[in-house]
Amino acid sequence: MRVEKLIIYILLGCIFAGCDMHREPERLVPLELRMCIPAQEAAYYAPVRRNIGDPGRAEVLALPRYAYILITKEDGGAGSIWRKEELIMEAENWEMTKYSGLLMESGDYIYQYKKKINFLLSGDTPKGKVYVICSNKKLTFTPSFASISTLDDVENLKFNTALDSIQENLQNIYSTPYNYTKRGSYYCMYDCSVGNGFTVDLLLYHVAAKVDIKWSVDKEKRINKNNPSEAVRITKMKACKLFNGNAYCFKPMENSSESPLNSGKEITIVQSTDEGLWWEGRSYFYTIPYTTTAKPGYYPLQMQMATNGSGDHNRTIYLQVNTSSPFVPWLRATFNLDKPLEEGTGDEITVDN
Repeated sequence: MRVEKLIIYILLGCIFAGCDMHREPERLVPLELRMCIPAQEAAYYAPVRRNIGDPGRAEVLALPRYAYILITKEDGGAGSIWRKEELIMEAENWEMTKYSGLLMESGDYIYQYKKKINFLLSGDTPKGKVYVICSNKKLTFTPSFASISTLDDVENLKFNTALDSIQENLQNIYSTPYNYTKRGSYYCMYDCSVGNGFTVDLLLYHVAAKVDIKWSVDKEKRINKNNPSEAVRITKMKACKLFNGNAYCFKPMENSSESPLNSGKEITIVQSTDEGLWWEGRSYFYTIPYTTTAKPGYYPLQMQMATNGSGDHNRTIYLQVNTSSPFVPWLRATFNLDKPLEEGTGDEITVDN
């Protein structure tokens, strides 16, 4: 009798609890993230501060150490966050290899993170998008990483570039641009309906543009023994008022301002003691690109220059950029001088690439 009552109680408990004794367990679908960043061939070398006769030195890019992963799910509305993950990456798990896939030319070199990054998706996460930003230094976000909850929050997420440690690390920050598409869709998507397990190919790209500057003084103007005052040498060159605010993580080509910035990071390229750079040279730096509403489609590179030890001359060089591209550009500016800089001339220069 006691056994019969116990069975009845169990059955009633299942009914009131909404329990289905014949229901199959929920299907869990494994999701693996394959994280890669573009890499140059090991034999490739690019000059940093190129003097006359100087072959240059290798560009040094540090491998990411911190990854911030955001997995969103479609819920019939704007989309919401399913998973947020902060991952510390070990240098020994990065490996240079040749790429195979749809996101770049097969055979190009990449660094791939070999340690598996796995998640289990269930029935309430049928499909969605994966966003990642990674850096060699810890990042600070606006809004905070912990507070974001919607797809809109993700796509408008920004990180603080003002810290010196971040400015010096801009070349080592990569992300998945939100408007990079393949076959008509965002390139880092998952869909549980396509199989029992799948991999999302996360190829990340720079968030900072590379600005490459070359300068040269006319050879006949470098030294003038008969009239030394007419000789030309560049005694100061500085990139100034570079972007140092909150920059988009996943919209690297959509940072903007009403006009060129009034303050910001400065980078000295040539100074009066750099005699080897007075007449010819090449240098580059990384910065967050931005455009202005006054001159859309152009990045305003603000320079401070001096010749022959004179006072400073400010120049704004507008470099054309393709704001519809998901990828930050490699910007080039060339200065060819055959006379000393004069105040009030050439305050704005437009370069159409």
